[in-house]
Amino acid sequence: MPEIQEFKGNKVLCLNPESKFSFSFGLAKAKLIMENLDVIKKFIETEGKDLGEFATKKEGDSSQEAF
Repeated sequence: MPEIQEFKGNKVLCLNPESKFSFSFGLAKAKLIMENLDVIKKFIETEGKDLGEFATKKEGDSSQEAF
C-alpha cells in the first residue's frame, strides 16, 4: 500500500514500500507526472513505441525542466 515517507528532509510518495526495489518520488516530480498523464498513457498504449502528437515539443513550452 502506498505511503508518504521522508528523504533528506523532504516528503516523498512511495508507491510500493514493501518491494525490494521501491518506487518513490517527491512533489516536483509528482506535479510533472500529473502534467504529462496523456503522454504516459500513450507510452503505455503503444508499449513504448510511439508518443503520437506528444512526440514533438510545442513552441514556447518550457514545462520540460531538468531534475
